Amino acid sequence: MATSKLQALWNHPAGPKTIHFWAPTFKWGISIANIADFQKPPENISYLQQIAVTCTGMIWCRCSTVIIPARLWI
Repeated sequence: MATSKLQALWNHPAGPKTIHFWAPTFKWGISIANIADFQKPPENISYLQQIAVTCTGMIWCRCSTVIIPARLWI
């Protein structure tokens, strides 16, 4: 049963074989790295990373309001 669910996920139109899966995965990676910065002293925080988080956040906010997903199931 678990094998069939994993196979269904692997073969899904928005599954791991597409950019629709990996782009948000990498965005979450950037966000998790940003949360890890909470433990650092302020003088050690990466300003370039903060700029990257801000820019990608603005891009994702814009895309989430403009892009209308196609219907995947008929």
